[in-house]
Amino acid sequence: MRQNPSFTLADVDEIRRVIDAHPWATIMSAGEGGLVASHYAVLLDEGRDDLTIVGHVGRPDDLLHGMGERELLVVFQGPHGYVSPGWYGDVPAVPTWNYTAVHLAGVPEILDAEENLRVLDRLVARFESRMPDPRLMWERPNDAAFVERLAAGTVGFRLVPTRVVAKRKLSQNKPPETIETVIAALDAEGPYSNPALAAEMRRAQDARRGGAQ
Repeated sequence: MRQNPSFTLADVDEIRRVIDAHPWATIMSAGEGGLVASHYAVLLDEGRDDLTIVGHVGRPDDLLHGMGERELLVVFQGPHGYVSPGWYGDVPAVPTWNYTAVHLAGVPEILDAEENLRVLDRLVARFESRMPDPRLMWERPNDAAFVERLAAGTVGFRLVPTRVVAKRKLSQNKPPETIETVIAALDAEGPYSNPALAAEMRRAQDARRGGAQ
């Protein structure tokens, strides 16, 4: 991802927020047969306060990625969307796309069966707990044999990233009044209405005003 000082996202807490809010990740590697990409939900490692992540892949994705032997690139995509040049006013302009993205790279550690089960349990709890009547991993009608049989078809991993590239391209190169106009347009009804992106732009705008990175 091409980096630009104006759009660099360097605050670890903010990067963690993006990962936590958008856990559906793309996992990429350069395999023996060429580039490989897989898609899985990934979580921050609850025992750390850095950018370490945990997750799993289904077999045979572990072999396709050379899991534990080769570098992985894990990509998280935050709110994103189209920005019309008409929102900039009567000035020369072209369309663009605003977005937030985080890239983590490194060679993952393979989890043993017990820790993999704990990560799978966390994944289920993270998403299922929002349901009115949650069906957690170890609850009936599931039994231990069923859970362990399914878990055996997965390979858990922990990635302590050795390279991090995070970017928040949210019109920071525009005057404050233009940014406010874009936020209002994204919040309004229309073909490119995008409240999630408007909220992300508002967060970045407020952080700049407060002197945060």
